[in-house]
Amino acid sequence: MEYLKAARPDAQQPLDAVVVGEALIDVVTTSKGQVEHPGGSPANVAYGLGLLGVTTGLLTAIAPDARGTSIENHLHRAGVSLLPGSKSLTRTATATASLARDGSADYDFDIHWQLPTATPAYFPKILHTGSIATFLNPGAGAVKTLLEQAHKHCTITYDPNIRPSLLGSHAEARNLFEDLVSLTDVVKLSDEDAHWLYPSKTLEETADHVLRLGAGLAVITKGAAGSQFASPSASITIPAFKATVADTIGAGDSYMAALILGLLTRGTEGFAPTVMEQLGRTAAAAAAITVQRAGANPPTLDELRSVVDASTNRYYTTA
Repeated sequence: MEYLKAARPDAQQPLDAVVVGEALIDVVTTSKGQVEHPGGSPANVAYGLGLLGVTTGLLTAIAPDARGTSIENHLHRAGVSLLPGSKSLTRTATATASLARDGSADYDFDIHWQLPTATPAYFPKILHTGSIATFLNPGAGAVKTLLEQAHKHCTITYDPNIRPSLLGSHAEARNLFEDLVSLTDVVKLSDEDAHWLYPSKTLEETADHVLRLGAGLAVITKGAAGSQFASPSASITIPAFKATVADTIGAGDSYMAALILGLLTRGTEGFAPTVMEQLGRTAAAAAAITVQRAGANPPTLDELRSVVDASTNRYYTTA
């Protein structure tokens, strides 16, 4: 199955980005009742990339039901292609989110994850995966096989987005994570992910460990405390943008989408400190925009540029 081919006029050319992972319906429960909207970390990243002008395809597993159609229409509105083989389920997955007073969310999942095993027809510039898709079998095995096929041909980014309620033992989950890190170039963890995976390590030690496993860049996000970027040759801290939080749904995914955009446009300087700073500030701006809005509502490219440009002016004109 040529499942990395997308509906493009120049079908012999790869997409800029392919995202592999779950798409589902978020059922958000608040004091006012329930509301449904498309979600799933990888699908959110794909949608965010589409809004940022990146030619993107999503390989996922949904059903040809009303919820699956809602997800497909949502992706298409951002210009994201749903790749062949993605309508393989009999019921589209759901995640019921309960919001706390600080805007954080806890999730209860109803999900089956599977993907066909096939040889890609070609590879994109960046292949991103993460979240439930990399831990939940039978689909997790197919994701690993795809990364094994792709890791010498394109840049691979990975965000584990740990969901403890869906994982096996801690040791099993950590081993799965480390097996995938060895196939990736850029790994993004939240501080919660890092503490869950390596409770005895500091965030700096976890970043160093990820680099030793083979990644070229380790990113750890810390919410309002900013984010930490580490390469084999340098480590820097990026401050967060000030924001009034409506909720945190999708903030990490908006951060990841903007980080991928930065990777696509960074030039040839590798992960020099100046490059890491630019990547981090752009990603932090995307997250700040998202947390000020309800749900997984990432910025457009124009919105992101506006915030980044304004912050750059302040950054360089104030003492």
